[in-house]
Amino acid sequence: MDRPQRAVLFLEEDSSVPEHSKPLMLEAVVFCPILTWAGEQLLADGVQRFFVVCGPRFAAEARACLPEEADVTVSERQEDLMAFLNTPDPVLVLCRAALPAAQAGPGFAYAAPGYELQESWKERMTNQVTAAELVPGWLPVFGPDTIAELEPLFRERIVREHQRRGVRILDPNAVYIDPRVTIGAGTVLLPGTILKGACQIGARCTIGPNAVVNSCVVGDDVEINASQVNESTFGDGCDVGPYAHVRPGCTVGAKCHIGAFVQLKNCVLGEGTKMSHLTYVGDADVGSGVNFGCGTITTNYDGFKKHRCTIGDRAFIGCNTNLIAPVTVGEGSYIAAGSTITDEVPPDALAVARTRQKNLEGWAARRRKMHGQEQ
Repeated sequence: MDRPQRAVLFLEEDSSVPEHSKPLMLEAVVFCPILTWAGEQLLADGVQRFFVVCGPRFAAEARACLPEEADVTVSERQEDLMAFLNTPDPVLVLCRAALPAAQAGPGFAYAAPGYELQESWKERMTNQVTAAELVPGWLPVFGPDTIAELEPLFRERIVREHQRRGVRILDPNAVYIDPRVTIGAGTVLLPGTILKGACQIGARCTIGPNAVVNSCVVGDDVEINASQVNESTFGDGCDVGPYAHVRPGCTVGAKCHIGAFVQLKNCVLGEGTKMSHLTYVGDADVGSGVNFGCGTITTNYDGFKKHRCTIGDRAFIGCNTNLIAPVTVGEGSYIAAGSTITDEVPPDALAVARTRQKNLEGWAARRRKMHGQEQ
């Protein structure tokens, strides 16, 4: 039989799991849905069209498990399935949740001509199909217990594959890598590293210890130390952490420094911008070479809507500054420490937004005396 170019995958819920649970095909193994594991393997094997048997409750989630560019139909309608099977060519069938494993023998996947499947399934679904051939390379998943047994094996398989490609992993038992992750040669993963989603990690990076990288694009020579970064992009030569939190929607330019207890959200940072500690930048467009002092905050939320700040190249923002969005800080400008900025700062200007210091001589001594403390 020729190699199948079509596949039918069943997402019927398993009777062994509670009713509120997802179909087993949508449960995750090393952060990745089983359906995605299966789809990636089938694509690699030459399958070009997919039919996912799934009701409307989980249809969107099932479709998201397969690449956007793939030819995928998600439906539980019999007529849709019959139309998909209208071919003499072989169609691969995964009748239950299964994980790809080259060493697995035949028994849980099979292939048959589309016309044969049409004839067998026109009245009711059955795996007794004339002219079916068993297909090796699939491990069945019977329930959560099976996932618990298989997950360590697949986690180790992923780790070993990255090691063969030149990634250094100091403790293979203390690193968790989603199968969708790609990592450049020379990158070091330290203990406690968790890489989730379709991450792209560049070469010669250092990730960890105790770092979570979720669905990010990370350039070359980047360091992420004891931090959590999510759905964002990091240019070459950045360093993040320790204890930084990058929320979704951020683009961090090359050679930026995101230091301790810094949080970013939905912002763009130009090359070489630095914020060493205790800073929040959210909903902001920041130029290159900007310096954020400790305690700087973009106050982007007014209780009803989010507003953006715009900060020009080479601006210097003093410690404990509040930028009340929407506000624009011009290129090369300075903001004095302790300022609350509500109006535009022109380029190359100094903005001071604080009351002048006033000293009351002898006030402390008089207060102590009032409370019966002579010294």
